[in-house]
Amino acid sequence: MTTTDERPAMETRDTDLRWETACPLERLQPERGVAALFGDEQVAIFRTHGGELYALGNVDPRSGAAVLSRGIVGDRGGEPTVASPVYKESFSLVDGRCLDAPGVSVPVHPVRLHDGLVQIGLR
Repeated sequence: MTTTDERPAMETRDTDLRWETACPLERLQPERGVAALFGDEQVAIFRTHGGELYALGNVDPRSGAAVLSRGIVGDRGGEPTVASPVYKESFSLVDGRCLDAPGVSVPVHPVRLHDGLVQIGLR
């Protein structure tokens, strides 16, 4: 997660991250997701109403469909979430865990804003 002030989304000790540009910030509409493809990896990128940025794996682990970017952005108890359009299960945008099915999660990617461009940290 990040705000629009050029700070990295997540602090990471892993220096093996490579940062890939997804799109200019103005292309992301608040409360909506977009999908980006980096090699074989699909990433769902979200911008909240407050301007925070999040990135998760785009594949719904329960259905196997690459649809999380099309989910409904919201929150549960103040935690930002996206609800999968397939089974309507909610995933935390912060840590990727499914709030409706214990033990189920999606990958989380670091996000940063650099010179007005949204970048995703990949391994």
